[in-house]
Amino acid sequence: MTILVTGGAGYIGSHMVLELLDAGEQVIVLDNLSTGFRWAVPSHVPLIVGDFGDEELVSRILREHQVSAIIHFAAKIVVPESMADPLTYYLNNTAKARNLIACAVAARIEHFIFSSTAAVYGEPQSNPVSEDEMLKPINPYGRSKWFVEMMLEDVARATGLRHVVLRYFNVAGADPQGRSGQSTPDATHLIKVAVQAALGFRPGMDVFGTDYPTRDGSCERDYIHVSDLVRAHMDALRYLRAGGPSLVCNVGYQKGYSVLDVIKMVKSVAGVDFPVHLSGRRAGDPAVIVASNARIKSTLNWQPQHNDLQTIVRQALDWERRLHNRRGED
Repeated sequence: MTILVTGGAGYIGSHMVLELLDAGEQVIVLDNLSTGFRWAVPSHVPLIVGDFGDEELVSRILREHQVSAIIHFAAKIVVPESMADPLTYYLNNTAKARNLIACAVAARIEHFIFSSTAAVYGEPQSNPVSEDEMLKPINPYGRSKWFVEMMLEDVARATGLRHVVLRYFNVAGADPQGRSGQSTPDATHLIKVAVQAALGFRPGMDVFGTDYPTRDGSCERDYIHVSDLVRAHMDALRYLRAGGPSLVCNVGYQKGYSVLDVIKMVKSVAGVDFPVHLSGRRAGDPAVIVASNARIKSTLNWQPQHNDLQTIVRQALDWERRLHNRRGED
């Protein structure tokens, strides 16, 4: 049976495809290539260019490729953009996800893994934040993901669709074998931006907010290596195949670094300095958010293997150099 990976030509999705292939799974990718790349999908993996909200297309894929599980990555993810254009986020992340879930139910798919976000917590009352924290997202991006979580919960009660929701914290790094990485030129991920500045691909970078109630005034986040993240999806797939009930888990290291900590690490690993401009806060950014990971470790037996900021930064730098040498490929 085949695993459908939506957004499988993008950053996290392409790593998921590699992880599935390494495990001997059959994979098919659905991606509109708005932020993904054809070359990120191995040549022997079927890539269908299209919209995951297109019910006719998705239904045909599920039927013709005998899909047994869906791992859903495709989404818009930029918080400031969601603040400026909320309706696009509710259309792409929420309404289209409803269509995808409807197709899964109609095709009697039993296993669905959803990439959610720590943004569903908003400003948590305490850190590390557990999955039992009251959800109160403070931006449309977080709300758009929260609505999908609620849809999956309701659908699970009414049908045979079982799911795992994985709430990501800040994903970073690249495949240790150098096969994939964060490739979107205008990506807003902190480590991506910082390594581009270190390599001279940007004139410098901004720090948004230096007056937060944190150690150094900048936001604090939990940075998780992309390979550990996709391994959590494999653990979730095994859990569902073994008959596990629907589940929600954080995916993070239970350790926070400030924006200034990360910039310092990038400068140290790269061995260069670069301009850093201190700017005001961005709307929709919480001060601190760090994962409690007790549930995913105990329930899915997830064990991180790359929990080291220096390693994450070094691999991100290596990938950015490789990416610079292959510019122009779609």
